[in-house]
Amino acid sequence: MPQDITIHLTDREGVHHELIAPTDMQMNLMEICKAYELPVAGTCGGMAMCASCQCYVESDHVLPERSDDEEAMLSEAFFVKDNSRLGCQIQMTYAIDGLKVSLAPSE
Repeated sequence: MPQDITIHLTDREGVHHELIAPTDMQMNLMEICKAYELPVAGTCGGMAMCASCQCYVESDHVLPERSDDEEAMLSEAFFVKDNSRLGCQIQMTYAIDGLKVSLAPSE
């Protein structure tokens, strides 16, 4: 079984990126974005405390429910939609191969 998955990400300028992400390194979407030098701050280091990695899930993948911390942070964030998630809370697993997301506005 391959260890990498593909994530389809649209940045804030509307440019599409195909990200290859390992599933065997316990990484999350925010870390993958930073590895590709995409404009995701990840100010809190992945602790669901800043929303600087907020994204919109555009595909029908089933993701784990939002944690209480993620819900609390999104309740205070700007530009939140029903499909908003914090990238730091989306773990790279085989179940999300092909996931489509777009970055939320930063300001």
